[in-house]
Amino acid sequence: MQQKKLIQNLNKLKDKKFFFYIFIFFNSLIFTLYYGYRGIFPIDSFVIFNSGYNVLNNFHPFKDYWSITGPLLDYLQFALFLMFDVSWLSYVMHAAFINTILAIFIFYFFNKIKLNPNFSFIYAIAISILAYPSTGTPFVDHHAVIFCLVSTCCFIIGINRERKKYWFLSSLFIVFSFFSKQIPSAYLIFLLSISIIFYKIYFKEKHFIDLLFFILGGILGISIFLIIFFLNDVPIKNFLIQYIFYPMSLGDNRLDKLNFDFKNTISQFKFIYFALMPLILVFFSIIKNKRNATEQKKDLFVIVFVLTTPLIFIYGQLLTKNQVLIFFLIPFYLGIGNLYVSKYYKKKYLIFFIIFIFCISLTKYHIRFNHNKKFMELVNVDFNLAVDAKIIDDKFSNLKWITPEYPETPLQEINYLNEAKNILIKDKTPKILITDYQFLSVIIKNKNVSPNKWYDDLSVPPKESKFFEQYKDFYLSKIKSQKIKNIYTVGLDKEKYIKVVFDKNCYDLKKMNKILTKLSLKTC
Repeated sequence: MQQKKLIQNLNKLKDKKFFFYIFIFFNSLIFTLYYGYRGIFPIDSFVIFNSGYNVLNNFHPFKDYWSITGPLLDYLQFALFLMFDVSWLSYVMHAAFINTILAIFIFYFFNKIKLNPNFSFIYAIAISILAYPSTGTPFVDHHAVIFCLVSTCCFIIGINRERKKYWFLSSLFIVFSFFSKQIPSAYLIFLLSISIIFYKIYFKEKHFIDLLFFILGGILGISIFLIIFFLNDVPIKNFLIQYIFYPMSLGDNRLDKLNFDFKNTISQFKFIYFALMPLILVFFSIIKNKRNATEQKKDLFVIVFVLTTPLIFIYGQLLTKNQVLIFFLIPFYLGIGNLYVSKYYKKKYLIFFIIFIFCISLTKYHIRFNHNKKFMELVNVDFNLAVDAKIIDDKFSNLKWITPEYPETPLQEINYLNEAKNILIKDKTPKILITDYQFLSVIIKNKNVSPNKWYDDLSVPPKESKFFEQYKDFYLSKIKSQKIKNIYTVGLDKEKYIKVVFDKNCYDLKKMNKILTKLSLKTC
């Protein structure tokens, strides 16, 4: 009788978890899709849209265009465009799929480490709300942090459950993170390596089969990208210069300018620190008890590892100098804290504290970053003024167009863009575009590729950079190989990125409308 009741309870639990998985799936999709159609920040919103289109036309990162951000998003977006056609929906689905994978995996992770399924569900839902909806469109920083978090979770399960496959997956996902963006993955690789060595020493393990699985995961991940490069004739030298050496020089400059004041390092991340407090109390409680049980030692090891990871995520966030995106880590740390407080500390006030921080942070950052779109610089914008972007092209049907550049007159901005579009369509000569509105190449069906993935003061090396001549040679070689006659800039203050490459006697400049400038190239 007892066995039958146990089986019934297990079946009920399985049914409950299945319902949770279904709810998490749809919640993650719907939130990302909704906010992916709400507002535009041109320089960030369109870069992967265009790079996916470039790969679709057989133009590849590092080979055909200079790129200091990872190729993974370019190829993922290419795959989605190939399967579902080139549209805003298939673009936003990219972010929605990643958000869904993250949320489902987080629920799976919390269940694996034996957190109560109800709490696991709540924390997974919170992460799905705070992760990708802040942009709603693919963004290298989001991919990088998300894959780092998945790698971290796999490592914890590998320790907690002694399953070698999770060590394999941990290093595989850290490679995916690195090929999205160099940080924070580069720092997490270092932390994982140190943690593995310490783990072996701490538990006096003489076998290294799990370490072998960790190495094999990394080898597989790197091999995937090497195969992609090989099949598409992407020079490894170009990859090293554009993605490793030049960004390292940028990192040195940014490190010199980092400001570790109270506002930057403490105040803006305060809820992450609050989320860590229960874990810190549990850590000292375990140390105080001085038990030597293997399970408790493993828990202590995991707690120390988890408490170390915010240093990497916060430091990486400070280096990027973007709007903060790592707030979705708060429910993750609260979930870990919830698990170990219930297991070791068992103080109700700590559970109440966790619930309080959870509710406040989820509400605050959802309103600020999702609803008010702070990450996209739209916090003071009246979204009632937004215009359906279908009037630009059917590919953007239902996209609520409003940008920080024209917050009060979005229709005027669209009129400028449509006027520019018509001028560009009439020009049948080989041409490239330099713009933050990178969807223009798609809708005018331009088959030439700009030699730079995007144009800002980081992506384009300054003249004083030791990599400038290599950049200039690369740029000019792509202009020559494509027989480019005209270069158009769309937007404000974009001509400077041409002037840094071409001498002023090598082109004629003509203003075509409010935002469109034509540079006709001459033989130099």
